[in-house]
Order: sequence, then structure tokens, then C-alpha cells
Amino acid sequence: MLSINGKLARMLAAFGLAAAVALVAGCGGGGSGSSSASTSGSGASAGSTSNSPVSAGLTAGAAVSSLPAALASNQVAVAVAAGYKNVPNIPTVSVTVCAHGTNICQTINNVQVDTGSSGLRLTLDALNSDMQTALPVETANGKSVAECFGFEDGNAWGSVRTADVTIGSETALSVPIHVTGDLPQTAAGGTNDSCAVGTLNDTSSSIAAHGILGIGTAKFDCGNGCATTPNGVYYGCTGSGSSTSCTDLGVAEGQQVTNPVRMFTTDNNGAILNMPAVTSSGSTSATGFLTFGIGTESNNTLPTSGIQKLITDHYGNVQSASLSGTSVTSAFFDTGSNGLFFLDSALPSCIGAPGFYCSTPSVSRTPSVTGFNGTNVSIGLSIGNAVSLIEDGGFAYANIGGSMSGISFDFGMPFFYGRTVYVNYDPNTDGNSGVATSAYVAF
Repeated sequence: MLSINGKLARMLAAFGLAAAVALVAGCGGGGSGSSSASTSGSGASAGSTSNSPVSAGLTAGAAVSSLPAALASNQVAVAVAAGYKNVPNIPTVSVTVCAHGTNICQTINNVQVDTGSSGLRLTLDALNSDMQTALPVETANGKSVAECFGFEDGNAWGSVRTADVTIGSETALSVPIHVTGDLPQTAAGGTNDSCAVGTLNDTSSSIAAHGILGIGTAKFDCGNGCATTPNGVYYGCTGSGSSTSCTDLGVAEGQQVTNPVRMFTTDNNGAILNMPAVTSSGSTSATGFLTFGIGTESNNTLPTSGIQKLITDHYGNVQSASLSGTSVTSAFFDTGSNGLFFLDSALPSCIGAPGFYCSTPSVSRTPSVTGFNGTNVSIGLSIGNAVSLIEDGGFAYANIGGSMSGISFDFGMPFFYGRTVYVNYDPNTDGNSGVATSAYVAF
């Protein structure tokens, strides 16, 4: 989920297929990806193209895993499974947060791993009562700091707090994090009233996870542009409860929501995601692992051959991309999106879930991407019938796709199955979209 600040907003990952599953259930199919889903009335024969749910005689394959025999200190397991809300393709980890310098701590599971944004966001309903009161709210210019962080289908609204954050065995101290859902919507205001009047996605139910762990290429979720007022992202609040009132506030980068990996004492220059391959019918679950650091340990060295390295801009966008000979404005690699999102008028939309493609049989697409270093890669992908797939009872699918507003290509979670993907961070603390950096994605 690359933020609006990154110049590319996309559909909030957790929402898309959650809506699709609900609509399938309402039409007599199986809800929540149930393997006992009904497929009656499809009438589609093999080799035909239909945008209705059909039975291909498939059921999701068994659970798959790429976990090593033992995880190293700079590694953590990543699970794609039923998770919090039975939504496919949501990679999750467990994160421990503590009030700085204390033993008041909580381990929170089902936190979504997102290579397309920066910063840890936790929903208020995922925090126990001790943590809700123990994590201090940041202040600036005598006001409590809040944030309205925008995604294409809604906004995350809540206070900015500090916490010690542990992922696996790596810890970052006094990290600014975003706690969503702890401020009334009526408190939002200022020159950008998106959170005051727009749709809020600030609960575990609305994002199908207990939070989002943004480990993308940028350090801060906004940067120098948010150090001035107004910036449309950060706010200063006074009052409490229903009397809370918030308006524009410039916030220094050091107080902005920050990728916690960047604040580790070591292994802080990137992350590597290794996920197992899944079959064309998907898997009931897929377990991989995240390794912190690139070139800092014996287990995170970038191979010298057999790998494609694409230099990106500050926010993880490659220089250019095309699909079927048509250029797109941008392309990025994003575990925070649960499908492969791109515009293709030749692919049929799903009935009842128009945001997703329902192609029967599956079709191939081969987008081409070029990094700022001139490296060009053609990537073969498969797009199937999203509704039929999720009716077969799995949660890990490499061939679910959907349409995307704008002319962009979002290599979402399906891209990562069967690959080891390296995300190297921009060493600069700030940057502009569309400008080459030292950041890269390699696979």
C-alpha cells in the first residue's frame, strides 16, 4: 500500500477480496473462502471465458512453507493464512510493542507486512487496555500529534505515539508509530478534511489485520514536506474525547511515523522476503520468512548472479513499465496489495466483485519493467478467476488480479510467491517520486 504521499495510491489491500468474499456469500456461494462453496448455475465449459464463479474441479492445495530449520536472530516468520478475517493473500507477522524503557509490553499478531509503505500502524482495538494508556502520544508546539494517512479507498486516522518495537529478535527504540481509531472523526479538520468527511479504515475489521508494518524503501511516511504547515497529513490536537479538535501542524521528520527496521541498531538497510511457491489452485496457507538487512550478515548477501536488480525512486517505483506494448505511468512491488492490480480491458470483471478479474481459463500477461539503472525485466504472470479460486478454500494465491485506477502496475502479494525479493532502502531520509536513488528491488 504505497501512500498518497508516494504519488501512487492504490486500493487498500485487505478490503478488496474481503468484499468479494462477502458478495459471493450473498449470492449463494461460500463465504470466507469456504471449501464447501456452491458453484451451481455457472454453466461455463472448459476453455470458455466467463466472469461468473465456476467450478474447475479444483481445491486449494496443501499448506506450503519455505521456513528454514531454525530462524536466525535477524529473521521472522511470515504467514499467509486465514489471519484475522479470512482474507486471501495477507502476509502477517507478530510485532511486540513496549512503552519505552518499561516491561509494559504486548505481542500483537496478524500485522500485515507491507513493502509499499513506511511505518508501523496499529489499530486501537488490537491494543489491550494497558498498552492503550501506556504508549505516550507525541507532542509538538504544545499539541498532541495526529495523522491522517491516505489510501485510495479510505484514510487511517489516529494519534502518533512512541513505542519500543521488536520484530523477531530485532528491536528499535522510541519509534514513532500510528495508532488508528483512537480519535473521533469529528476531531479531524484543517485544510485537508479527508479524515473529517471521508471513509476511515482504522479498525482491525476494516483492514483485515491488527495493523500494517510498512517496510518500504522510504524511512519516513511523509518526509520534509510534512515539516511545514499545512501538509494535509499531520495535525495538532487539543482537548479530549468528543471535545478534541485538530488542525494543521508541521512535524519534523524525526517525529513522523517511521519504518522501524530503519531504527534497528543493525540489519537496518533493507529487508528480504522469501515465500514458497503455490500451485495454480492456490494453497490453504503459505509460510515464508523475512530477513532484515542486506549484506550485513552471512544470511542476507545479495547474489552476484542469477538475479535482476531494479533501481527505484525514494518510494519504490521503477523508472518505467509497459503491458502489451502500452506504457504505464508507474510500477511497484507491494506485499500490501492482495492481488496483481493493473488495467486490462480484455479481462472480464467478476460479477458481484467488479474490482477483480474473473478469467476462465487463466490467461498470461507479461509486463515489462525498467529500473533507473536501465535493467529491463519481463515478468510472466497468470490471472485466473478470483471468485472461483477463493471458493476453493485457500488463502495463498499467485494468480489473483484486479483492475486499478490510473495507468499503473501493482505487483502485489501474488508476485512474491516462489521468489526471494530484496528491498534495499534509500539511504537518504527524503526524496522525490520519479527520481533515481540507491534504493532497489531485486529478485
